[in-house]
Amino acid sequence: MSQPSAYVLLEDGTRFDGLACGADGHAVGEVVFTTSMSGYQEAMTDPSYAGQLLIFTYPQIGNYGVSERAMESGRVHARAAIMRAAVDHDDVPHATRGWLTWLTEQGVPAITDLDTRALVRHIRDRGAMRGGVFGTSTPQEQARELIAQEPDMAGRDLVRDVTPARRIILGETNPGPRIAMIDTGVKRSITRNLLDRGAVVELHPCTATPEALLQGDPDAIFLANGPGDPASLDHIVETVRGLIGKRPVYGICLGHQLLCRAVGLETYKLPFGHHGANHPVKDLTTGIVEITSQNHGFAVLGPNGAKTIDNDEAVRWETDFGAAELTHINLYDRTVEGLALKDVQGATVQYHPEAGPGPNDALHLFDRFVDEIRAAA
Repeated sequence: MSQPSAYVLLEDGTRFDGLACGADGHAVGEVVFTTSMSGYQEAMTDPSYAGQLLIFTYPQIGNYGVSERAMESGRVHARAAIMRAAVDHDDVPHATRGWLTWLTEQGVPAITDLDTRALVRHIRDRGAMRGGVFGTSTPQEQARELIAQEPDMAGRDLVRDVTPARRIILGETNPGPRIAMIDTGVKRSITRNLLDRGAVVELHPCTATPEALLQGDPDAIFLANGPGDPASLDHIVETVRGLIGKRPVYGICLGHQLLCRAVGLETYKLPFGHHGANHPVKDLTTGIVEITSQNHGFAVLGPNGAKTIDNDEAVRWETDFGAAELTHINLYDRTVEGLALKDVQGATVQYHPEAGPGPNDALHLFDRFVDEIRAAA
């Protein structure tokens, strides 16, 4: 490697050297890793990565450039990209920019030629933690102080940074059903999948009241993905409590956690989260194992406060709104991946069925959601 020009420093003092390859400046936040082999642009523009620095475990990143169709939102949300072998190719089909050129234009610091394998193993052993990407001109003691000033992810509300300022209606001329969504940082591929199935989608700010969400007489309520700790979002949880039983309620990722908290369940922080496109999840309603795309740092506790579910059984919780039944389980670590409400209409999945990026195994869930909404309308 050439003489190091940048470094990653973790809050426990561990340092990894590399080469600066993005915008000038530094970035601090929670350091997490994704195991996806592609979809680097989708990951960086996913609002769920707000407040985080993203390590790519796949070595070569940037080999097919960037394009408008790969944007999952209107801007980059991850604060930095950490890579083993970054490239800046733009001479490939559909590419409008090279990856590193684009990161620089977006003002995003990045580092390459870094031992990402050692860094990821460290995080797997010690857990996700705060850290930063710095140029070598930044003294390590100053970098340590900047990291210490960064709030911890637990207890942090980042949704207000990514929610829209006002209601937005998509697919106004679609034949229906009409879905009111609390936009906590929804990905474009989620709304695209709903629109492709004929839905009209209303995107509401996270501060919307139950009355505002019901004003357009929607057929269902949808809770989106997003960043931060669900336990810090009691204002949204209370809104959801005011909607359960009045309309079918569905949730994905953070939305899954918020609906679970709204019915009285609890969430907890995972050691290093689930980030990637190769997570096996068993659908207990069909017995089929699907490879899924995931991006979250928190999970829902099982019955009696269990962090994991030992058997592939549809265990039940007693909630404030009746029974809830486990529908999906993560086969990596046995955590809760989805449930269905039995006495009122509602269901959730922790993973991302829209697969942006990722495998398409779970796309059928959007058909299931929309069919159930139509049947209940």
